[in-house]
Amino acid sequence: MTVTFLILAVITVAGTAAAMGLRNAVHCVLALTVGFAGVAAIYLQLDAQFVGLTQIMVYVGAVAILAVFAIMMTHTPLPAKPPTYSSFWLLGSVVAAAVFAVLAWAICSSAASTQGLPPEPEVSVQQIGDALMHQFVLPLEIMGLLLTAALIGAVVIAMDRREETK
Repeated sequence: MTVTFLILAVITVAGTAAAMGLRNAVHCVLALTVGFAGVAAIYLQLDAQFVGLTQIMVYVGAVAILAVFAIMMTHTPLPAKPPTYSSFWLLGSVVAAAVFAVLAWAICSSAASTQGLPPEPEVSVQQIGDALMHQFVLPLEIMGLLLTAALIGAVVIAMDRREETK
C-alpha cells in the first residue's frame, strides 16, 4: 500500500463515518460527499479513469447536490433534541470489531488475494464515450429524462407540503 492510498482511505472512511455520526442532515450529506470524492480519488489512483470521473460526475456532482436541495426544500426546522446514547454501545463496538476482524482475516487468507493482477483491459475512456454517444444514446437520454422527472416530482411534493403547512 502506498501513502497516497492510505491518505485517501482515511479521507473516505472519515467522511462516511462523519455522515453516520452527524446530527444535521445537510452536514451528513456534505460529509458523504467527501466520502464519495475519496472513493473517486481511489479509482483515479488505480487508473480507472472512467469509473473515477463517473463517480465524480454522478455521485459528487449530481446525487449530493440533489440530496442537499431535497433536504433544504423539505426540511422543517425542529428544536434540537439532546443526544441519546444506547446502553449497549460497548457491546455494539465489540461486535463491530469482531465482524471487521473476521472479514479482514477472510480477505487476507483467501486465494484471490494471493493471485496476480488480471491483465489490463484494452478499453479506453474514448471508446466508452463513443459507445455511449453512438450505440447507447437512446438509453442514456431515457435515463436523463427519468432523473429529470424524479427531480420535478420531488419539487412538486415539496411544494405541496409547504402549501399544506400554511
